[in-house]
Amino acid sequence: MKGERKTLGQLFVPICLEILCFMLTGMVDTMMLSSVGDQAVGAVGTANTYIGIFIIMFSIISSGMIAVMTQYIGAGRKGIAYQARQLGLIFNAVIGVVLSVILFCFAENVLLMVGVADRLRGYAATYLKIVGGSCILNALIPIFSSYLRAFGHTKQSLFATIAGNVVNLILNAVFLFVFHMGVMGVALATVISRILNLLIVIIASHLLVDAGKDPERITNKEVFGKIISIGLPSALETGLYNLAMTLIIRFLNQMDTDGINVTARSYAMQITNFSYCAGAALAQANAILTGWRIGAGKYEECDKGTRKAAVIGVVAAAVLESAFAASSGILMRMFTEDSLMIALVGRLLAIDILLEIGRTTNLVFGNALKTSGDAVFTTVIAAVFMYLCAVGGTWFFGIHLGWMVAGAYVGLAMDECVRAVCMYFRWRSGKWKEKVLISTEKLS
Repeated sequence: MKGERKTLGQLFVPICLEILCFMLTGMVDTMMLSSVGDQAVGAVGTANTYIGIFIIMFSIISSGMIAVMTQYIGAGRKGIAYQARQLGLIFNAVIGVVLSVILFCFAENVLLMVGVADRLRGYAATYLKIVGGSCILNALIPIFSSYLRAFGHTKQSLFATIAGNVVNLILNAVFLFVFHMGVMGVALATVISRILNLLIVIIASHLLVDAGKDPERITNKEVFGKIISIGLPSALETGLYNLAMTLIIRFLNQMDTDGINVTARSYAMQITNFSYCAGAALAQANAILTGWRIGAGKYEECDKGTRKAAVIGVVAAAVLESAFAASSGILMRMFTEDSLMIALVGRLLAIDILLEIGRTTNLVFGNALKTSGDAVFTTVIAAVFMYLCAVGGTWFFGIHLGWMVAGAYVGLAMDECVRAVCMYFRWRSGKWKEKVLISTEKLS
């Protein structure tokens, strides 16, 4: 199969660029929306936070789907991979329609329930009604993108993202500066760009993948059960992470009345997101290779490939983060001239070297474990150490010891590094070989 001949680099580059484009879109939207006012920026950011919570439900299927599909593709059973996509498509479509209706009809009620500030509620309700009311798009795009990636077609998903971003940028400018539509214009631009993105991945998957012609099928119950066995723990882990970050930000807000610590974290994240982007893309690319190799029964190759990806990720993270820390003064002057803030962010970037090394290791081994079928272990470890080290460490080092945001970063680094060690030893133990999703008798 053509997809199986893809190398780690061939998979990594398009995925990395796609994640980078996605991140840059949010930054551009925020910069353009600032012309409307700080309240508009705050309202849209708030609305997106709650939309993101709902989107976790869609990831239950998409994350489990790619594990199931890649293993069956590696085993040469493309028909079952297509069957997995169809089941995921139906599930996400139904949930997407229900959530779209709820958010469109009850946007203001949702915002009242979570206690959004009165000055932000009007803008937030407009955005939530339009973008949240079309979250069916968020439900379907990952299904077709994952389907393409599982077969090794990563460039098409990247093209769809770039095309959507360009359209979003153009429409933002038109709606904001020509028609003066404010938040409503930004929301409409977002929806239209996502429609284009969806159309491109649908067409690409139809033209490039012929798995539907393969007649092999197993029971829908068996396929769906395998998808859920990976997707549900993965989605739970994402939900727990979001909750942990909410608690950490709450602690940061308690550290001072001027928002210095929260602001320093925001600046540091703007810089380190580029390193995270590379680590996340490397982990996703290796996960695809992991699924193919497990499906083909090539366990030794799978083990060596994942270890190699982890080493590459650690070296890249160390080099990138060291460069960011060394040039923090120059980088920060793009955002502010405040010498105290520049010095504070410089300390955070120094701590972040260790944090990103741990996170990249955690991502590579963790994603490989999930793809193998060992998703429950990663979720349990995450649930324990995110709250013990990241949340608890933020309180202990940041508030109790008075290290402020630097203490929070120490806690975050401890979390990622401890989990990285756990993931490494779990992978090294080989127990993931007992969790594979395909019956071993089919591998010969």
